[in-house]
Amino acid sequence: MNKTSLFPGFYKLSPSERLQFVKEFAGLTEEETALIQNTGSLPLDLADRMIENVIGAIPIPLGVAVNFLINNRDYIIPMAIEEPSVVAAASYAAKMARQGGGFHTSSTPPIMIGQVQTVKVRDPYGAKMRILEVKDEILKKANEKDPVLVSLGGGAKDLDVKVINTSLGPMVITELYVDCRDAMGANAVNTMCEAVYLRIISNLAVKRLARAWCIVPKEAVGGEEVVDGIVSASAFAAADPYRAATHNKGILNGIIAVALATCNDHRAIEAGAHAYAARSGQYTTLSTWEKNENGDLVGSIELPMAVGIVGGATRSHPIARICLKILGVKTANELAEVMAAVGLAQNLAALRALAHEGIQRGHMSLHARNIAIAAGATGDLIDLIAEKMVEEGKIRIDVAKELIEKYKATGEL
Repeated sequence: MNKTSLFPGFYKLSPSERLQFVKEFAGLTEEETALIQNTGSLPLDLADRMIENVIGAIPIPLGVAVNFLINNRDYIIPMAIEEPSVVAAASYAAKMARQGGGFHTSSTPPIMIGQVQTVKVRDPYGAKMRILEVKDEILKKANEKDPVLVSLGGGAKDLDVKVINTSLGPMVITELYVDCRDAMGANAVNTMCEAVYLRIISNLAVKRLARAWCIVPKEAVGGEEVVDGIVSASAFAAADPYRAATHNKGILNGIIAVALATCNDHRAIEAGAHAYAARSGQYTTLSTWEKNENGDLVGSIELPMAVGIVGGATRSHPIARICLKILGVKTANELAEVMAAVGLAQNLAALRALAHEGIQRGHMSLHARNIAIAAGATGDLIDLIAEKMVEEGKIRIDVAKELIEKYKATGEL
């Protein structure tokens, strides 16, 4: 019988009814459907109100990175991620940076940008002047849409207009600058934009930047030769987009893990980060590593960081609320600065591995455990199989399965 995914009114079903349809469509077993229904700390009825067409939830490992000293304050960093070695690397890098006083951070006010695209304008520069002439009226109309945000000191603060040339001719782009306070701000900005006939938020939040920097003593990273290697790797990444993409991916490993733990919009953060890295016309790095006069390592990072501690899933998801409590952050700006520091730490760990023992050494030993689990190993056998694969330099699922069979037959590897 032919199967179809066409199902009018699917959203009207309960989660269990939707799952039953999926079970029949995909041939899921009772065990598989039970796993999907086991939503753990996220109640199914809450999940059903957070997104559409819910059938269950997928757990992601939640770890914590330790050793972080940021602006002379200790932090424990909750990180939700499936990739091995990330949490350990962040903790190790934070320990190295701690020897030089830890991380120092700053940030700009939480200003988000809303945009309107106006096309087919005969006099685009004249239109720009006419829009600027009624700026105060536009701001007033926007702020009427969110009196609560305005009462907290936020709201639409300014606007600007630019003319861009495209293949379809000139376009007039009006940008509304909204102080979002402790919210990420997408809903507030979009509502204000629509009120003044603008359109939507921009995720290239150049007015909402987070910065972090640190000095790492040369002894902490393994000597001045390692410092030189890290500086060289940083310069390579800054000059070559292919290397820069991986360099920045390492930074985002840490940042996105914190975003997931706190239920912030990681897609907006990543889009903004990559766009910011390409703002000069060539994709480059978000961080820079240098050597100072003492031969110590100096790292710095700057990127857009549109995050919030109020509203949306950040407050509705029970684990996200707990993660914010673990972090102890009081404002969205503080969270943004902590995330920038975590990104810089992750970057430091990756570059040190490249310059010192090699990126694969620690990563593959942890990856081997995942391979062992996928092959069917359980309990203490997971670590035994993983260690054997690393020792032999063969970390593959077929090797893991052979080792499991050998252990079952002989009791040894």
